[in-house]
Amino acid sequence: MSTANSLDAFWMPFTPNRAFKASPRMVSRAEGMHYYTQDGRAILDATSGLWCCNAGHARPKIVQAIQRTAAELDFAISFNLGHPLVFEFANRLAGILPSGLDRIAFTNSGSEAVDTALKIALAYQRARGKPGKYRLIGRERAYHGVNFGGISVGGIPRNRMTYGPMVVGVDHLPHTHDIARNAFSKGQPAHGVEFADALERIIYLHDASTIAAVIVEPIAGSTGVLIPPKGYLERLRAICDKHDILLIFDEVITGFGRLGAAFASQYFDIKPDMMTIAKGITNASVPMGAVAAKREIYDTMLANSDTPIELFHGYTTTGHPLACAAGIATLDTYKEDGLFERAAELAPYWQEAIHSLRDARHVIDIRNLGLVGGIELEPRPGEATKRALEAFNACFDAGLLTRVTGDIIAFSPPLIIEKSHIDQIIDTVRNVLGGIE
Repeated sequence: MSTANSLDAFWMPFTPNRAFKASPRMVSRAEGMHYYTQDGRAILDATSGLWCCNAGHARPKIVQAIQRTAAELDFAISFNLGHPLVFEFANRLAGILPSGLDRIAFTNSGSEAVDTALKIALAYQRARGKPGKYRLIGRERAYHGVNFGGISVGGIPRNRMTYGPMVVGVDHLPHTHDIARNAFSKGQPAHGVEFADALERIIYLHDASTIAAVIVEPIAGSTGVLIPPKGYLERLRAICDKHDILLIFDEVITGFGRLGAAFASQYFDIKPDMMTIAKGITNASVPMGAVAAKREIYDTMLANSDTPIELFHGYTTTGHPLACAAGIATLDTYKEDGLFERAAELAPYWQEAIHSLRDARHVIDIRNLGLVGGIELEPRPGEATKRALEAFNACFDAGLLTRVTGDIIAFSPPLIIEKSHIDQIIDTVRNVLGGIE
């Protein structure tokens, strides 16, 4: 039997539960750039929680908006009923999204946003009289959440191998990781645009008349910070246009200033047909996600629906009042503090700082763009991932929160970061790597 303060009852996600519960590391408070342990130790957050607290922790305007709304409108359904906050927030989002991507479907997470976008893609093709376009194309090493649609188009083996055949009619592009040619690239790698041409081979295999959509992360995060080669995303856009295929950008981690622009699509100046967003949408203060679709998709589905309900999809808590209030306050905070511009200004300092670890022990590659970074470690023979996990634990004990995936240490600090914090991150990581076998 579990007791109230036991660790037994909670089945932790993406965590070695036995190891954690034998030696737990806990935080009990967060503010600004830091988490705090139960005994009051400050832990510098170098990952924005989990790529999500872009404005830092416990921002007053966001906290106050949640508190006020909880007392005024704790819940309202979005099925045949509305509330002002959800329409206000959708309009506010449309104002910072790429032009024309101004029809917003709210969800509760990035995983739900991906499945929603895939369903909209299929429904749109049917609505325009092309129901044979049902195939979905993802990419190797991609992470698109943990729902069945997301793991089907995703390409991380451990996320897929346990769950059977998943969604049918899915194929995958090759990943773009090419350490032999691109190791220690600063910003976008020079080599690899030709990886996009694999889409032409997939189209030749299946025929474009069967393919509904291609989904990619502009930067692949959870697989280890893979930066797109120069020209790669542009090539994907051109091929999709050529063959009448929708292009979906999964911007769950790249959205809301991570690259120094509101969204990666604006940073790269490439407009997808749909985008999935989450995490920074509310600064992670209340769970929320969304799909932004171009107006043509929305209009086509409304014009060609043979039932009053145009899209048979949604969630009980779609457009939850607390999430909408938090989202509006989050957008205000980003704007008032100039955080997107701040990220762009700090990116060069961040780039030089993280690449200064090139000579650190065990490092075989470093990747960066905007305020994103990844340090790839040489795997320990016969113990893949162990070295990076030891580095994660040692960094935490030294007062720094990082993120590890495989043998890669990933960074995505809050956009409020100071140069002194960047220096602390680099010094801590260098010291930790020097002490790990």
